[in-house]
Amino acid sequence: MPPMETPTPPPVCLQAGLPGLEADLNRLARRYDLPTCQAQPDADWRLVLTPERLQLEARSSRQGPVYVDFVGGALGHRRRFGGGRGQPLARAVGMQRGRSPRILDATAGLARDAFVLASLGSDVTLCERSPVLAALIDDGLRRALADDEVASIARRMTLLATDAADHIRTLSGDRRPEVIYLDPMYPAGKDTVLVKKEMQALQRLLGPDRDSGQLFDAALAGATRRVVVKRPRRAAWLLDRKPAASIESKKTRYDIYICQAATPP
Repeated sequence: MPPMETPTPPPVCLQAGLPGLEADLNRLARRYDLPTCQAQPDADWRLVLTPERLQLEARSSRQGPVYVDFVGGALGHRRRFGGGRGQPLARAVGMQRGRSPRILDATAGLARDAFVLASLGSDVTLCERSPVLAALIDDGLRRALADDEVASIARRMTLLATDAADHIRTLSGDRRPEVIYLDPMYPAGKDTVLVKKEMQALQRLLGPDRDSGQLFDAALAGATRRVVVKRPRRAAWLLDRKPAASIESKKTRYDIYICQAATPP
């Protein structure tokens, strides 16, 4: 099988928001193979390290900073009032009383759904091939681990800065996840202004989704129970492949594909 095509992203550089953060900035540059803004001053995007967090900023946009926050904000509210295992996402991955499947989130993005799944008891492996998004998730996890209220959730999340399809193909035996979760890039719909702007920013940064078919095939071969694909509620099935079942929320649909020898949902 030919290697998956990775879109060429716009230039991104790392910048310290205040003096005294250069050592931490250089560690990030080495870990994620990203240039500093001193080395690449004309970059379209900047990952700015502040004393509080790492955040993504676009030079040519009024879009506010994009960052990962597992402690407060929307995820903090959802953790407290999101509906527990009765919410559509939990039902789609097969959560039941006393059962929390092992999940691989193959398109981690900003890791919001992965955090929800971990907060409900699942061990979640997050694959993110974009070094920019991986660095943002890593920073969010670092801050979550320092918070007494959410540290136990963050410990159930394992980040891999790698291509998910390549990783899935290395798994065998009990290393295979029960569930593989996919949230392919899709044009932003009529959602809240904040989410819409964040999605537009990520689409500009990452470029179009050109290889969801290869990732989908790898997921179907790699999961032991099911593959769950998140879609806008009225969107077509991914690659026009009919799922075994679907679970809907107000704006989102979760299409469920059953793997061989697995029990139907």
